[in-house]
Amino acid sequence: MSALTHFTELVLATVLALLPVTNPPASAPAFLALTERMPATRRLSQLRAACCFMAGILITFLVGGSLIMRFFGISIPGLRIAGGLMVAGIGSGMLTGAAERRPADPADDADGDRDIAFSPLAMPMLSGPGSIAVTLGLTSLAKTWVDYAAIAVGIVAVALIAYVTLRLSGSIVAVIGRSGMNALTKVMGFLLLCIGIQFIVNGVLGIATDPALVRSIRDAAAP
Repeated sequence: MSALTHFTELVLATVLALLPVTNPPASAPAFLALTERMPATRRLSQLRAACCFMAGILITFLVGGSLIMRFFGISIPGLRIAGGLMVAGIGSGMLTGAAERRPADPADDADGDRDIAFSPLAMPMLSGPGSIAVTLGLTSLAKTWVDYAAIAVGIVAVALIAYVTLRLSGSIVAVIGRSGMNALTKVMGFLLLCIGIQFIVNGVLGIATDPALVRSIRDAAAP
């Protein structure tokens, strides 16, 4: 197998492994709901920043993820619970209308809208616990710096796919209108709340089924 073939296979393996987990189409309605009050230029700048953050987060975990998590004592279930709390909080705000702002001056809205690029769009929606776990798993395929470079290229490719997918979703705003966006915001708020709670449930189950914990409980219950 040539070096180029191996490099290409690693890039494709990374894309195929990460794309179903990041699932950009599933984030499109939430992205539209979170940015529906933003001008088109700001929406695109937030999207570009989010995709850059996404690639940066995953590449950081690719290079030093295991070391970072060991240093801070963070587990994958812990990441799932933290991500679930973030997503559930955003979903609750969207569902109850707490996230809505009605400024008197539209220009103030363009400058004052909160930044959603890093949270919740990049983390945890596009590069959440699942994507981080997959990235950490991909490190087992890397033996040299060229392998790490191939995986990094695959991560950037997934970020580009996410950017194109979410950018094209902006045309939906013109079709469904303001009332449609309000309804979509409520629906997506409920779904995000459900997704966040499911993240938390998965994290708790991951802790509860940890072999070390089960073993210690069994040992404590033994006569």
